[in-house]
Amino acid sequence: MALIIGLFFMAVGWIVSSRLKSKFREYSQVHLTKDLTGADVARLMLADHNLHDVKVVSVEGELTDHYNPANKTVNLSPNVFHGRNAAATAVAAHECGHAVQHAKAYSMLEFRSAMVPIQNVSASILNIVFIAMFAGSFFLRGVFPFQTALLVIIACYGIFALFALITLPVEFDASKRALAWVQSRGIVNNQEYGMAKDALKWAAMTYVVAAIGALTMLIYYIMLFMGGRRD
Repeated sequence: MALIIGLFFMAVGWIVSSRLKSKFREYSQVHLTKDLTGADVARLMLADHNLHDVKVVSVEGELTDHYNPANKTVNLSPNVFHGRNAAATAVAAHECGHAVQHAKAYSMLEFRSAMVPIQNVSASILNIVFIAMFAGSFFLRGVFPFQTALLVIIACYGIFALFALITLPVEFDASKRALAWVQSRGIVNNQEYGMAKDALKWAAMTYVVAAIGALTMLIYYIMLFMGGRRD
């Protein structure tokens, strides 16, 4: 059952990701009226928020854009860094939104950052548990009961679900800041604003799917645990 749930959300995630890439390709064909690259937009937004210690750099890949609070860099993929369109503008401004959150000590971003190492450890533990279960070691007499293994799995998925849920307001807030700024600064016209908003909506959907998937897996293992206790 867990495999079916996992495959289902993988499929949904793939559909959303494909839709996101399709939207970005579509909106990348429309040249921005202001003729600014994503890098230009990012530097302008950072300057407007007095974030002069944040650098804008180009990184390899597609949709690899992110803000790194450790070294204060807005990392943009080549298509966004050099792109002069609504999609590039939306992504660049969104990542700068995270930089603004960091500068303003946005509580949910700080909470998510603090949870990153905890989630990484949980992922490692979960991998060990599943490998051990596959090998059958949990069924050895008295070594590590199946119910105990389920408790470990529930704890790990609880952390995953919490991290995914915390990520939602962080991403939504960054998009809100980005859209408000590009509109008030006159970076986009009405048509371009609609494209930027739609692009960020589909980007946010990837996080929504991840959150629902993590919650579903958590509920499944809780029900499995409760069922075992009744038996």
